[in-house]
Amino acid sequence: MTDSADLHRLLAVASDVLDEVADRFVAGHGAPRSVDKGPNDFATDIDLELERRIGGMLTDRTGIAVHGEEFGGPAADEGTIWLLDPVDGTVNYSAGLPMAGILLALVDHGEPVAGLTWLPLARQRFAAVADGPLLVDGEPAEPLRPARLEDVMIGVGSFDIDSRGRVPGTRRLAVITELSRRVARLRMHGSTGADLAYTAVGALGGAVVFGHHPWDNAAGVALVRAAGGIATDFAGRPWRIGSGSVVAAAPGVHGEILEIVQSATEQSVAQQLGSEGDRT
Repeated sequence: MTDSADLHRLLAVASDVLDEVADRFVAGHGAPRSVDKGPNDFATDIDLELERRIGGMLTDRTGIAVHGEEFGGPAADEGTIWLLDPVDGTVNYSAGLPMAGILLALVDHGEPVAGLTWLPLARQRFAAVADGPLLVDGEPAEPLRPARLEDVMIGVGSFDIDSRGRVPGTRRLAVITELSRRVARLRMHGSTGADLAYTAVGALGGAVVFGHHPWDNAAGVALVRAAGGIATDFAGRPWRIGSGSVVAAAPGVHGEILEIVQSATEQSVAQQLGSEGDRT
């Protein structure tokens, strides 16, 4: 992998690319759904346009291949690649809500080594390489300080009680329920990138992400770590490409959230097995 100086150079190139497309992102706000991708999931023409445009510029200017949410690319856990989500929070974006952005990470053999989260509708930019510092609108931010769960807000991922994904709806409900008993406030923004970026800057004390898509998670994980935070999966393993979930938070808060997530998940599984046993 490239050295620190080269990482900072690549971060600057990527920042310029995202700056160049930010106006188009804003102009396309409210774009209708155009490609159905599954139940309650879709892309707009802006997703497709921006992925082609950003991917082309990055490849031309850095010589590094791009794996995007819409068109794919090289394996996300092999070699060095850019990992791109051209519109994170597409449902928000299409509906006209402002919580949406562009996510870009540089990944080396499954590890995020740089991350960029652009929120053009909020006029905020977050960027960092692995060793920090976190840059907010180009200026270094203060490192995260240890905190307590009872004093902070926590962002949580989307919730559907009937979800049958890797983290079923019943387990999500158990986690949200237990968190609500101890946290100052819960927030559900509908944008994983925003939750992780605001965790990195300390506006949120932490974020719980139920989704596993690497283009949603890699950039924010890099930001949180650069700011001095901790990012793992629900089992407490350091997050990397292939992880099925994210717990990201400031020191202190991370351990409290992880304890709740693991306890709530165990209780949910036990209840589910008990319910299945009652039916046999």
